[in-house]
Amino acid sequence: MLKLLFVLPSLMFLALLSQGPAAPSAPGAPPAQTAPPAQAAPPDQTATPDQAAPPAQAAPPAQAAPQNNPVKPTAESQAHAKETYKIDCAMCHGENGNGKGDLVGDMGLSLKDLRDPATLADKSDGDLYTLIHDGKGKMPAEGDRSKPDDVWNLVVLLRSMAKK
Repeated sequence: MLKLLFVLPSLMFLALLSQGPAAPSAPGAPPAQTAPPAQAAPPDQTATPDQAAPPAQAAPPAQAAPQNNPVKPTAESQAHAKETYKIDCAMCHGENGNGKGDLVGDMGLSLKDLRDPATLADKSDGDLYTLIHDGKGKMPAEGDRSKPDDVWNLVVLLRSMAKK
């Protein structure tokens, strides 16, 4: 019974905290901001509740990457690229780039062998940079998680896989 006296008020306190800040109630306090009213549909296009809203436009792709890799690889930068590949890429593309990573079967994927020179032959370095940075399909984007030089070093790593 004594536990209830401590547990119940604690739970109520946590429930109140999860609701967020309350609106100011002091006189002279600025009014709470409200959402702008929804725009009415033009007279010739009446919207009904069962109509779906038009799909939002996708974010534009990253700035166009230069076609040639501006980064000169070093042993240190390639070691970092290999670590990044192991963490972010190998689970699908395989440790050696063979396209047979652990998640391929579970996700129903069919990936190309990055060790085959023909796989990347028609892709410029800029194409690979954009693909890694922006992602594609089920492949998540590296985006702002990595610095541009790190992405360029991943491009160098991918090219080196095909040369072996």
